[in-house]
Amino acid sequence: MYTTIRIKLSFMMFLEFFIWGAWFVTLGTFLSQNLHASELEKASVFSTQSFGAIIAPFIIGLIADRYFNAERILGVLHLVGACLMYQMYQATDVGAFYPYVLAYMILYMPTLALVNSVSFRQLTNPEKQFSSIRVFGTIGWIVAGLSISYLFKWDTGEGLLKNTFLMAGIASLVLGLFSFSLPKTPPVKRNAGEKSGISDLLGLDAVKLLANKNFLVFFISSVLICIPLAFYYQYANQFLNETGLANPTGKMTIGQFSEAFFLLLLPVFFSRFGFKNTIMLGMLAWALRYALFAYGNAGELSYMLILGIALHGVCYDFFFVSGQIYTDAKAGERYKSAAQGLITLATYGLGQLVGFWVAGFVNAYYQANPTTAPFWQNVWLIPAGIAALVLFVFALFFKNEKTETNLSA
Repeated sequence: MYTTIRIKLSFMMFLEFFIWGAWFVTLGTFLSQNLHASELEKASVFSTQSFGAIIAPFIIGLIADRYFNAERILGVLHLVGACLMYQMYQATDVGAFYPYVLAYMILYMPTLALVNSVSFRQLTNPEKQFSSIRVFGTIGWIVAGLSISYLFKWDTGEGLLKNTFLMAGIASLVLGLFSFSLPKTPPVKRNAGEKSGISDLLGLDAVKLLANKNFLVFFISSVLICIPLAFYYQYANQFLNETGLANPTGKMTIGQFSEAFFLLLLPVFFSRFGFKNTIMLGMLAWALRYALFAYGNAGELSYMLILGIALHGVCYDFFFVSGQIYTDAKAGERYKSAAQGLITLATYGLGQLVGFWVAGFVNAYYQANPTTAPFWQNVWLIPAGIAALVLFVFALFFKNEKTETNLSA
């Protein structure tokens, strides 16, 4: 692979995740401080990510895979996204904000697959080369968070978080224009008579894998664990702000450093402890993280909050990445893509959609029914309990099995 192409792909990944990290991490705080949104209004806004994840396969499968170059669609989506970001920047209430964030998420979520498609088509050895390209996405997310807290200090001023949408919009404009300079990625030619129906696009051809008891237990656990995951996306930044932790958005990038670190350790855990124990460790980390949030503070117990953030790598890698590897191994050659599509639809679509609303109802309930315990302690103990329950169910019903995986690349 030519150095010029590597640089272009790396810059594409950097901007793709810089854009997401520039506004989504602080969205909950923005909705609370700037738009004075209710908890259920916040849930409605965050649910747009799930709607985008559900609709994304149609855009990719029906358009990108059939008619137009992936890099051109990527460019158009980000140019339109820049306009939507500017409208979100100007919005003064949730009613005006919601239509734009919904449209944006429907357009942005497909780009996550498009940047992968553009990359994979240029790589001669994707198994070994892709990680060195994809890591720039993690770097982009980190740079966005550090910029918000330490460069612009938007965490510290009431109302300043609206600027995150302007920053994301500018980055989206840059990526939109830059995309047209990316290597040409035309649709893959199909064999004569080859068809791709709706069931294939949504991964429904892999539903028959649910007949396997272990895979069914894993599938249900994947949906349920996304409920506590939604609590983190929806309330972590707002919680850290209201608790008084300095530079919360910058400190949340510790989670991305952790994600990169534990991804390197994942093959070691797989080989030593197997899939079941590895994924159970990820579930345990979710429960522990929220317990740390529940009982930590911004004073002498601030280390508990930092440790909870740092557990993100274990939470994400040991459950979600392990799950992707397990799904790939169980599906076999015929259903690999369909199975990954099914899991993505179930987690980022159904699971998080339910999770965002559960988080909104829980927060609203404790606001209306305060107890003697601190408000945020009550809130965080709910996802901690859900994660512990999912861990118990998985440990009880998932049977140990040997799964052939390739983690050496």
